[in-house]
Amino acid sequence: MDVEDQEERELQLLLPKPSNKPALEIPKSSEMKTVIIPSDSPPLDLNLSISVSPVQSTTGEEVKSSIRNIQILKQHTTEQIRLAAVEKAYAERVRELTRREMELAEKEFARARMVWERAREEVEKAERMKELATKKVGATCMEITCQACRQRFRP
Repeated sequence: MDVEDQEERELQLLLPKPSNKPALEIPKSSEMKTVIIPSDSPPLDLNLSISVSPVQSTTGEEVKSSIRNIQILKQHTTEQIRLAAVEKAYAERVRELTRREMELAEKEFARARMVWERAREEVEKAERMKELATKKVGATCMEITCQACRQRFRP
């Protein structure tokens, strides 16, 4: 016997033989928890178990304590909502005051710009008047003549 024949026999022994029976028979009764497996295949433990924890009974004191805790939680929630509403109203008031201050600042800035424009115009006007005065003085100075020598005055 060679090694290949021996391995082939071992495989045949390990593998289930084909049969005409269905591989698994599912019980029709809902009370049965085990599944029947053909005898020529290895046994499997397919028992199912369902565990249900017992319902704990509560006493009257536990119920009252739970109700009191719920009432305290409701009061706390109500207080939080009230505080949030107060903070929201305060934020809206601050936002309104800030908006008004911005409007006033914009108006004040526009007034300051107008004052600056007027001042700049006044400075330009004064510079033009200075130039005209300088020209007139220069022209007047040219007309001044010395009494002793009768020559024109040169600045």
